[in-house]
Parts: sequence; structure tokens; C-alpha cells
Amino acid sequence: MIEPGEWLGVLGGGQLGRMFCMAAQTLGYRVCVLDPAADSPAGAVAERQIRADYTDEGALAQLAVLCRAVTTEFENVPAQSLERLARDCTVSPRAGAVAIAQDRRLEKRFAQDCGLPVAPYHAIADAADLAAVDATLLPGVLKSARLGYDGKGQIRVERKDGLLRAWEDLGRVPSVLEQWLPIACEVSVIVCRGRSGRPVTYPVGENQHRGGILAATIVPARIDAQLALQARSAAATMAERLDYVGVLCVEFFVLHDGRLLVNEMAPRPHNSGHYTINACASSQFEQQARILADLPLGEPRQLAPAVMLNLLGDLWFEGGRVRLPRLDQVAAIDGACLHLYGKREARRGRKMGHVTVLGASPQDALQRARQVSAALGLEPAR
Repeated sequence: MIEPGEWLGVLGGGQLGRMFCMAAQTLGYRVCVLDPAADSPAGAVAERQIRADYTDEGALAQLAVLCRAVTTEFENVPAQSLERLARDCTVSPRAGAVAIAQDRRLEKRFAQDCGLPVAPYHAIADAADLAAVDATLLPGVLKSARLGYDGKGQIRVERKDGLLRAWEDLGRVPSVLEQWLPIACEVSVIVCRGRSGRPVTYPVGENQHRGGILAATIVPARIDAQLALQARSAAATMAERLDYVGVLCVEFFVLHDGRLLVNEMAPRPHNSGHYTINACASSQFEQQARILADLPLGEPRQLAPAVMLNLLGDLWFEGGRVRLPRLDQVAAIDGACLHLYGKREARRGRKMGHVTVLGASPQDALQRARQVSAALGLEPAR
């Protein structure tokens, strides 16, 4: 166990790092953030920030000397940086696990190796792979193998003669063509696993996206109880097979015929798990801090039904002018818990905060969430 008062480190200064800092500080730890930005959300609340690139050898050495253990808040951190840190301090998740999550081809192959189904796909590394695509995979979605998130690096392709143009639009990078399937809904599971090896999972969240970005998460998900158990079991299996230490999110497609398919995983706390801060006995960020400090895992039990709504920078614009959304109206709604990330500049599509709405029942939480949406001018959760 790392004793309270000692230093924990995090690579990345975004909102996930900010919420990790707050959770770790509640447990009595000091936190150092490594991030190149002068005004990072995590750096604003951490005891210390090292301003440098994630591959800066001197900065990594400084972080490793100061901190007993280091984690990351985004999956695209260079794996070699994690390997470098691991020479001098504890690092979780390990570089090998992160490397699988960074590449859609490795990710899908890993899920299949775990005996879990994925959507039919074809990996594309060069023009020969492109020419070999089976036309039955179309219509589909061409996704860059690396660096894609929030709908970025994805292009819908209707016919085979549109594949080359789509691949060129992605920069001819390694990609995956995934068959477009009739999806009833998308769900996700947050799984936490410490060094003891025993994973715990949170209730399944039902996710709704707009423009490729998560808009709302409803927990518990409105799916069959057996399907929910299947999703939690699959997420735990993936964490165990990865020998994963940390917080992992596994996202799934639920098809109209009831099948559950693995979509992707994120080797970190996830946007769809933000509700755990207000709705669960221990949040995903507290679990991240507990795991890093080698403390026992907290209880993932949900205390109240919840709906989480993302607040994007679009809300800060009206008629070409920047203005503050009606947050006072949100604060007046019973059960609404507002979280802002301390970002100085609002931009369209930028995650500025979220609201978690608690209710006495799932229907009550959803009704209150619709009141929040009406106050802010958001499209309501369905």
C-alpha cells in the first residue's frame, strides 16, 4: 500500500485527470500531472504539474522519481512512455494492455481470442487489403485503426467503389472496415481490477450518441437482465485475459435480435462512467486511485438510478455570441448534480462538463433529465 501523503502521477491533464486528482486527494494523496498545456483542467487542481510532452525523457524521469505510481487519463499516450516510467515506478495500466486498446485490429482480435463476438470486419493495411474486401461487408464504416475517438476517424461507406475514396480521406492509414449492423442500442461496462486479480463491474450503462459524441448515459440500461449479466461477465473476462490492472471500459452493440457484440474498449475511466461519482458507493475515479495506491477496491453498488448528460461547448454559443448556459436553472432541479471541468475556452464539440441526474426510479431520473435538457436547450435523452 502507498501511504496517504505520498505522490501519485497521471499522464494527461484533461477532465478525466481532473476527476482522478480530486478522488486521489480525497483519499489523502498528492498528485502530479504531466501535460504540455499551461491551462489543463487537471493541472488546475493537482498539487503539481510538469509541463512537457508525453515523450520528454527528462519530464518522465522527473515524474518517476517524484511519484510512487503513475496512471494515464487517455488511451493514446505513447506506450513507450509507460514502459519508460515502469522502469522506476509502478505503472497501471501496463503498456502492453494499452497498446492493444490503441489499435482496433489488435482490439478486435483480442476480443475474438476471448471467445467474444465482434461485428464482421476486414483489416486494411495497404491497397491489396482494400481490393480484397468482401462486398458483403457493405454498407459499412471505415475506421482508422488508431487515434479515433468521439466519432473521429470514421467514414460511412455504402458501396465497394467508395472504399478507396474513404481510405484516402483517412490518409491511407491502417484501418478497419466494419459491417454496418442494425443496432438496438449501445451499452458499456466499467470494470475495475486491482493487483489481487479480482475484477468488479459497475451496472451496465445505456449510451446515446449525437454526432459520434456521447450525449447521454442511462443507468441501469433498459435491457434484459440476462443480457446485462452477459455484458458484465464479458467485460470481466477481457480484463482478466489482459491481466489488466486499472479501470477499463468495454463498449458493446446490442442488436435487434438480442446478440451482444464487443465494439471497443478504453483503458481508463470513461465518459459513460461519470455517473458513478454521484450515483455509486465508490466512483470509477476513486477506484482508479485505490488501484494505483494498492488499496482494496471500493464497492461499485449503484445507490440511485441515474442519467448522465454531457455538456458540450455548443451550449455556450447563441446567435454567434458566447454566453453562459442557464446553469442556475439546472441547479434548481432536484437530483441534478452539475460538474464543470474548468476549461477556459468553449468550443463547439468540446466537452465542458456534465450533469448527473438522480431519481427515485429510472423513470423519475429520466424525467428529471428531460427537465435539465429543456432548461439548457438540449435534445432530451430518449
